[in-house]
Amino acid sequence: MSNIRKLNNKLNIVGSNIKKIRKTQKISQSDLCLKLDLLGVTMYATDIYEIENNKRLVKDFEVKAISLALNVSIDALYDNTDNFF
Repeated sequence: MSNIRKLNNKLNIVGSNIKKIRKTQKISQSDLCLKLDLLGVTMYATDIYEIENNKRLVKDFEVKAISLALNVSIDALYDNTDNFF
């Protein structure tokens, strides 16, 4: 993993917002995986955990699918991420 570029030692900037939105909606990581599966994106609870804790990269199609599964805009996933720069 040493070849992967990080920003302030993080692999993504949307993870904390995904976690906050998911918890606000009272959706478990497993339930989010089920919603993503219905959209054709296979992810596991460990993937969600790693994304939420900035330990995994998030592909662009995953960001789109997560926004659809949580019924929020993509902009909402990037809300308040300026502090990463």
